[in-house]
Amino acid sequence: MNEDRRFPPALAAAMVVRLDCIGDDEVDFEPYESFLTAAETTDRVRAWTGNGGLNGDDFRMFGRDGTGGSAAFWLVRADRELVEQPVVFMGSEGETGVVARNLGAFLWLVADGIGPWEAANSYEPEPGGGTLPAHREPAATAEQFAPDHRASAAVVIEQAIREFPDFGDTMMKLCR
Repeated sequence: MNEDRRFPPALAAAMVVRLDCIGDDEVDFEPYESFLTAAETTDRVRAWTGNGGLNGDDFRMFGRDGTGGSAAFWLVRADRELVEQPVVFMGSEGETGVVARNLGAFLWLVADGIGPWEAANSYEPEPGGGTLPAHREPAATAEQFAPDHRASAAVVIEQAIREFPDFGDTMMKLCR
């Protein structure tokens, strides 16, 4: 696993904004200051699956929810940059979900006031469309770094699930 723990610039900007929002919105997501190390990621994957034979090479964890569930890039697209990998959630109670097809889509998910836990746990958009951004800063960050990925949270989640429908099954097969 690559030990460069620095976030890509777009993720770093979004996580700084996210840190400023903690406690001011209803999103349960706390970003790390950098990616977890390979050893820390391996420990989390092993703890989540109960499978001591796994390593964390397929994930780059960048945040968590209040219960300890993890948000991560799932390194499933061969020969693609990190920012083009899907963003997933692995909850502390065994819940899983692909929440965004890539970093650009994830930025718009956050801009719509939705975090990884919410996206993985039966997010329902407001009647009549998506929600308004909880704060303007996440939307400005998404616009700056991913203007071509603009979409509501509902669309971001639906596209991710459509492209990666088997993530939950894949994770369950790793469990012991």
